[in-house]
Formats: sequence, C-alpha cells, structure tokens
Amino acid sequence: MTLFITNFELFIPDVFSNAQSAQDLVEQGVWQAFSFGPALLQNGQVDVSVNAEVGKAMTSNPRTAIGMIDTCHYVFVVSDGRTSDSQGLSLYQLASFMQNIGVNVAYNLDGGGSSTLYFNGKIINYPTTSGKSMKERGVSDIVYIGE
Repeated sequence: MTLFITNFELFIPDVFSNAQSAQDLVEQGVWQAFSFGPALLQNGQVDVSVNAEVGKAMTSNPRTAIGMIDTCHYVFVVSDGRTSDSQGLSLYQLASFMQNIGVNVAYNLDGGGSSTLYFNGKIINYPTTSGKSMKERGVSDIVYIGE
C-alpha cells in the first residue's frame, strides 16, 4: 500500500494502478510518500482474513500499525510480543483491535524489534526480536510526529 501526505493531510489512494513519476506526485502536492502493508482496515471493515494469512502473519508477533479515525486524527498501535508477558498479535487480531477503537483505515507497518514506541524521549514498550533480550532493532526509517 502507498500513502501520501499533502498539505498535512493523509491521502491513501483507493486504487494505485497507474505508475506515476516523482514529478507527477510533486505536481499533485505530495511531499511525503510511504509504502507498507498489508491493509488492516478499509472503510472501517477488516481487510485481512484469518484464512488468508500465512506464516508469521498468522502467528502472534510484535506489531506496529498506523490508523486514521478521521482527517488529522491518527492512531499508532504498538504491540509487544515473543515474551511470557505478551505473546503479540496476528494481523487479524491487530485489525480487529483497530476496528474496535474506531479506526476507519489502518495499515500494518512492521514488527519484531522494530516495533518500538518512543514518547517524550523514552521507549514506552518492550521491543524484542528474539524474546530473549529487550532492545530495539536499528531501522533506517521512522514515523515521527512533532509539534
């Protein structure tokens, strides 16, 4: 899935079937673009299926998701996992949780040790890749919200 940000509003195309150049996107006002997935919710409805999930998607794991309740009203959900305190979530469970808190559109971002949530300069969850040590995995990109 591809997400664009234009004028501080989130734009998620319903169908992005035609390839566009970077210049085309700039001319449309896009100043940030992200690609991730799968989609968890579309129009408030769960968009993943227990039967369609495969491998690690079916099992409980640490997860990170972004969702939009309404214009300029976003939520981030981070689930710990792979420990005795938290086994994590499947993609279907994550989608159901997002639906229950009123999210209309939601996407899975990443999981494992990269599922790390910082707030006011501190890690507020317990990231782990293996379940044996609590530490975040180095990543090249982040989603950051600031004033």
